Amino acid sequence: MEDPKRLEEGSRDAPIRAGEKVEDTTTELSVDKSERVTTEQKEPHGDENPILLKKTSKRVATLDAFRGLTIVLMILVDDAGGVYERIDHSPWNGCTLADFVMPFFLFIVGVAIALALKRVPNMKSAVRKIIIRTLKMLFWGILLQGGYSHAPDDLDYGVDMKKIRWCGILQRIALVYMVVALIETFTTKLRPTTIESGHFSIFTAYRWQWLGGFLAFLIYIITTFTLYVPNWSYTMQHHHKSETFTVRLNYIYDLCTKFKKKKNIKCFYGNLIRLFFKVECGMRGHLGPACNAVGYVDRQVWGINHLYSQPVWIRLKACTLSSPESGPLRPDAPNWCRAPFEPEGLLRYTLKEIN
Repeated sequence: MEDPKRLEEGSRDAPIRAGEKVEDTTTELSVDKSERVTTEQKEPHGDENPILLKKTSKRVATLDAFRGLTIVLMILVDDAGGVYERIDHSPWNGCTLADFVMPFFLFIVGVAIALALKRVPNMKSAVRKIIIRTLKMLFWGILLQGGYSHAPDDLDYGVDMKKIRWCGILQRIALVYMVVALIETFTTKLRPTTIESGHFSIFTAYRWQWLGGFLAFLIYIITTFTLYVPNWSYTMQHHHKSETFTVRLNYIYDLCTKFKKKKNIKCFYGNLIRLFFKVECGMRGHLGPACNAVGYVDRQVWGINHLYSQPVWIRLKACTLSSPESGPLRPDAPNWCRAPFEPEGLLRYTLKEIN
């Protein structure tokens, strides 16, 4: 005789009595097993991530904050620098508040490159993205700073290809980004995942980055102190039909009358007034505004008509008595005070890559 309690608890199969209806428990067991299997699939085990969970990219809040502060600083020096020249760019030697903006932006770009290219699963895809982003920045840089907008207030637009400015802030960031990002992309797999402790471990782990920076520095130093800079000249011209002709005519007339006996200045009249200025150099290793190798490289590569026509060195003491503020040129101002100069020049890209 079986124990009724044990039969109720299901410890054993109860015998089937005559006339008793048999319940089909096979379906219930299969349903329970399917539900249990489904539940186990939905629940993550241990450190496994849920299947339906989508990974979200995490931004570095400190880097975003620093980027925002740098933009605020840029707006401040652009708007207030014309009124308070002491926070504007330094005319030549020295460092002011405005001179920190570009290094800050390049530092942000470098940190972003290291974070974005920490892992490169597909080399071709990474290189393609770098090239496309570089071309985009070059396009917008030439459009904004190449001379497309001559007078935004008058809605006067158009590009004079004979005077278009090829260099600029975005162009510098674009080329520096391309070089550094490509180096980081091609050397990621060559770098150890963990840096060992030691005094020289940071140099051995990032040896390719250090080598690239050293080569850029070497190119800059050798070019600056060994390149021979000959005499050079430039032209200032104004047409009668130009809107600024009536404003600039007195200035040009004063130059031609007061300094017509001055050496290296020639004036030609007609429908187009031209002033030819000659700057005497013939030296190497000069670090002043007139005869440095940086300006010579830009004049040879880009052409003097494609350089920035309003350099800040016009606020030097040699050019104006109002230095460091803006003011009229001195009667004995050197010819290079009116010359174009490219602050975002080609040779400067090497130092920015190190930055």
